[in-house]
Amino acid sequence: MSTAPTGPTVPAGPTAPAAGPIAPAAPVPPTAPLLGAGVIVPTGDGRVLIGRRTTAGEPPTWSLPGGKVDLGESFERTAARELAEETGIVLPAEEMRVLAVHLDHELGRPRLTAAVLAPPSLAEAVVTEPHACGGWERVPVDALPEPMFYPSALVLGSWLPRLSPRLRAGTHGYPVAR
Repeated sequence: MSTAPTGPTVPAGPTAPAAGPIAPAAPVPPTAPLLGAGVIVPTGDGRVLIGRRTTAGEPPTWSLPGGKVDLGESFERTAARELAEETGIVLPAEEMRVLAVHLDHELGRPRLTAAVLAPPSLAEAVVTEPHACGGWERVPVDALPEPMFYPSALVLGSWLPRLSPRLRAGTHGYPVAR
């Protein structure tokens, strides 16, 4: 006598395991590290793409495109995906370059942000996530508005050291040697 699986199953296929029960995802502890990438999209004429960050529960700031690393992604792939998701600008991950990683503990847990430099682009940026962004602008690097989202300020400082913010307690930067 055979018995049927008692839970949801995963279809079998070339990239899926054989059918069987799916284990429930473990809850993410509130102290779990956050991994992300901030994307510098220069224009080639002294400007950079930034957005008006309007995330619920946070004060408004200015921010680079970027976001959390998905399972199995590199920082370059995360940068390309987040850039496309947030702005509609599609640039190849192969042309992205990690400049540094920054570690801070501002949220009461470790946050590791990769500073990723994209190739120059003047492609139109559209607001695809209106709940999180009030608009995209290309701003001269010598006239960046304030306040800047802290991880974005760290990422910009990795690209142009004169833009480095005053480091807050518990912040560490690690340039990537190539």
